[in-house]
Amino acid sequence: MKVKNIIIKVLIAFMAMGVAVASVPVEVMVPIEDVYSPKGFDSNDNSQIIISGYLPNLCHRAPKSIVKMEPGKVDIKIVSLKYDPSNPYCPEMIVPFVEAIDLGVMDKGVYDIVVNGKSVFEKRASLSVDEASSDAVDEFVYAGVEYIEKSAGSRRVVLKGYNPSDCFVLDEIDVMDNGKDVYSIMPKMKQISDFCALKMVPFEYDFIVPEKLKADKVLLHVRSVQGKSVNSIFLNVNAR
Repeated sequence: MKVKNIIIKVLIAFMAMGVAVASVPVEVMVPIEDVYSPKGFDSNDNSQIIISGYLPNLCHRAPKSIVKMEPGKVDIKIVSLKYDPSNPYCPEMIVPFVEAIDLGVMDKGVYDIVVNGKSVFEKRASLSVDEASSDAVDEFVYAGVEYIEKSAGSRRVVLKGYNPSDCFVLDEIDVMDNGKDVYSIMPKMKQISDFCALKMVPFEYDFIVPEKLKADKVLLHVRSVQGKSVNSIFLNVNAR
């Protein structure tokens, strides 16, 4: 009887160890689909690279980036916490993501971008940074865009967000492309009053996505306040 009890206790202990192992995540690289290099960054901007990919299932949690800067090169790893498949909270569900990677203020030049290097998920790109025309951190005031609303089958999108005061109004929406797969959209504001009371003002700005780029998917990279951006993948079905 004692031997049987000991065996049962040992089995329970092994089962408990298995549950504990299943509940402890490990950090792994995740699949990458595209690396987007927006055009228009100067040596006084917060430069960014935008990466799209996916988590293979819900065993993967909390994707994050690890950035290493080298002369003329940026090494980026996109990793997530992966739980053991025996974890009961791992349903089979692909979770896509679009991640803007802040690279900070960079010197003028062309940089090689390597994402998840030396793995089956490796992707490469390049980023061009121009010489700034002034010492200002931002040469323009951009609208506080928070969301890009898209409609299936339409090239019209709506930039939505809040401006911090009613003393700023939209001046123009400038757009440039990288010749491949990114439209950089810059909603530039102008000040119409010297007195700017703090007042959150909602806005909706219409924008028609150009048909110049022929890639099946293009990135809408909308510059926003404080060196940030809002990014969304646009299915470019009508631009062939």
